[in-house]
Amino acid sequence: MVENQMSSVVNLVKTYTARMKRVPPASINVLIVDDEEPVRKFVDRVLREAGYKTALASDGPDAIEVAKGMESLDILVTDVMMPQMTGDELARRLRQTEQRGLKVLYLTGFSDRLFKEKVTLWEDEAFLDKPCGVKGLLQAVSLLLFGRFEAPIDFASL
Repeated sequence: MVENQMSSVVNLVKTYTARMKRVPPASINVLIVDDEEPVRKFVDRVLREAGYKTALASDGPDAIEVAKGMESLDILVTDVMMPQMTGDELARRLRQTEQRGLKVLYLTGFSDRLFKEKVTLWEDEAFLDKPCGVKGLLQAVSLLLFGRFEAPIDFASL
């Protein structure tokens, strides 16, 4: 019995220590790119409220300029179909600069078109169909960044 209690305490301490070592969302920079303002604002609000640092752009060329001014860029959340430049082209261009390890979450209402033009996703890429909800967006970002989903403390209220 004492051995089981000791094992439980050790596991609790290990779990707590692992959580303390995780990267807090506040240190993760997200660039949100969508030509639809309501979508951009929704994604921004959800990720900011979850603790991420966000920057916004309305299209590919704007996103490239915004990215140049960012200290670092950890994840790109982008629409696939936009005027002037697709989300896939934007990701490729950003990766050609200093953003080699950039993770990309494609938001699309046209997933069939995404896979017609881009047969496979790279290791650090994922997609989420639009419209998406708060839970789906947070899960997709967390899985892409950390390989697991960690709900905010007040996630049940979302």
